[in-house]
Amino acid sequence: MSQHTKNRSSLNKTKTQDLPLSFRGKRTKKLPDNMENQSAVVFRNVGQLYFSQTRVECHYSLTSDHQWSNKDWIGIFEMGWTSLKKYYTYTWAVVPEGYTEGASVNCCVLFHACYLPRPGTVEYQFVYVDKMGHVCTRSRPFTFNAPKPLEELETLKEEQDEELLLVIPRAQLLQSRLEECLKKQMDLERGLEEAKQEADDERNKSRRLKMEWENEREAMKEEMTELRENLRHTCDMLEKMEGKHQDARCSQESLTSQRSKLMADKTECEQRIKDLEDEVKGLTERKEEGKVELERKVERLKKMSSQMKHNEEKRKTLQVEVDAGLAEVRGLQERLEASEHVNECLRRELRELSTHQAHTHTELHQARLQVAQLSLQLSEENLVLREERASWALEREANKQAAEAANKKIQELSCEVQRKEDWLQEERVEREKLEVELGRERDQQRVLLSEANQELQELKASLRKVQTEREEQQLQTQDKMMWAGPPAEEQKQRRPPELIHPVLSELTDSPMW
Repeated sequence: MSQHTKNRSSLNKTKTQDLPLSFRGKRTKKLPDNMENQSAVVFRNVGQLYFSQTRVECHYSLTSDHQWSNKDWIGIFEMGWTSLKKYYTYTWAVVPEGYTEGASVNCCVLFHACYLPRPGTVEYQFVYVDKMGHVCTRSRPFTFNAPKPLEELETLKEEQDEELLLVIPRAQLLQSRLEECLKKQMDLERGLEEAKQEADDERNKSRRLKMEWENEREAMKEEMTELRENLRHTCDMLEKMEGKHQDARCSQESLTSQRSKLMADKTECEQRIKDLEDEVKGLTERKEEGKVELERKVERLKKMSSQMKHNEEKRKTLQVEVDAGLAEVRGLQERLEASEHVNECLRRELRELSTHQAHTHTELHQARLQVAQLSLQLSEENLVLREERASWALEREANKQAAEAANKKIQELSCEVQRKEDWLQEERVEREKLEVELGRERDQQRVLLSEANQELQELKASLRKVQTEREEQQLQTQDKMMWAGPPAEEQKQRRPPELIHPVLSELTDSPMW
C-alpha cells in the first residue's frame, strides 16, 4: 500500500472519531430520487465530473424548514452506499455570518484536493447529514477525472494587463458563464417579484383608500340624513308654532269681537239705565209698560246667557288645543260669571224697582264699577296676548336661524364630498399610470428573461458538445493505451507532483466543472 493511501486512511479514521457517536456505523435506507425536491436542504450547481487535483466547491441551500446545527456535515459517498460510515471524506456544514434560525440561506463548503478520490469511472455523490444522523438530502452522481491536454484549455486576456494571458479549462469558463447567467436570471426573477410585490402593495393601498373614502362617504351621508331630519323636525315645529299663533290670533279676534259685543251691551245697559231713570219718574203711570219692558229684558238676558254658554264651550275647545290660552279662558269664564251676576242683579233690581226706588242709584253705581273692572281685565288680556305674540315671533326667528345654519352645514358637507370625489378621481388616474408603467417593466423583464434563457440553452448545448468530445477523446485514449503499453496515469503517479504540467499546477486551487 502506498504512503498516500495510508495517509488518507488515517485521515478517514481521525474524522470518524470526530463525528458524533450516533453517526458511526449507522445504516441508512436508500433515499428516493425525488428526495431533493421534498427535503429542506437542496444541493445546487452539482457538476457531472470534477478534477482530483483541485479543490471542489459544494453549493447548497437551507430552507426555513431546516434547523441547522454546527454538528451537521456533508460527505462524499460512493454510489450504492448503505451506511454513514462508508463516506470517503466529509466536512462540516457551515452557514454565513449573521444567520438566523428559520431563515433561507445559500451556503458553500470546500473539499480540498488532498482528500478527494482518485480519477476513475466510479460515481460519487454529496450527502447532507444532520446532528441526529438523519440524511436530509443527496446530490446527483458525479465522477473524478484527470485534467485533459491543452486542447481543453482556453486563453483569456487580463482586463488590467492586456499582455498577460490566463489559461483556464474550457469547462471552468463555461461554468463561470453559466453561473453568471444563473445569477442574472435570479436577479431578473427577484426584480420581477419585487415589481409584483409593489403592484400588490399599490393595489392594497388603493383598495384601502377606497374603503376609507366609502366609510367617510357613508358617515357624511348619515350626517346629512340626520341634518335633514333635524331640519324637517324644525320645519314641523315652525308649522306647529305658526298654527298655534294662528289659533291664538283667531282666539284674540274672537275675544275682541266679544269685547266689542260687551262694550255694546255696556252702552246698551247704560242707555237702558238712563231710560229706567226717566221711566222711574212716571213709574206709577207706566207700570204696565215697565212690566212689558221687563219681560223684553228677561228675554234678552236669556239670549245673552245662551251666547255666554256658547262662548264657554268655545273656550273649552280652545283650552284643549292651546295650553297657553288656558288662563285666558278661565279669565273669560270669570268675566262671564260676573256678567251673569250683573244680569241677575239687574233682573233683581228691575223686579224690586217698584219697591226699592231709593236703592236704584246705588245699584247703578255698582254696575258701572263692574263694567269698569271688565274693561280693565280686557286690557290686561290684550297685554298678555301681545307678550305671547312677541315671544312667538322670537321663537320663530330663532328657528329660522337654526334652519339657515343647518342649510349652510349641508352645503359645506356637499362641497367636502365633491372635493373627496375629485381626489379619488386623481388617485384612480395615478393608479392607472402606475399600472401602465408596471406593465412596461414586466414586458422588459420578460424580454431580458427570455434572452437569459436563450443564452443559458446555448451554454448548455456547448457544454454537452464539450462532454461528447471529451468522451470520444477518452475512448481514443483508452484504445491507444491498450496498444501503447502501461497507462499514462500510472506514469504520472510515479512522477513527482512538481513534474506535472505547469499550467495545471497553477490551477490546483481553482474550482473545476
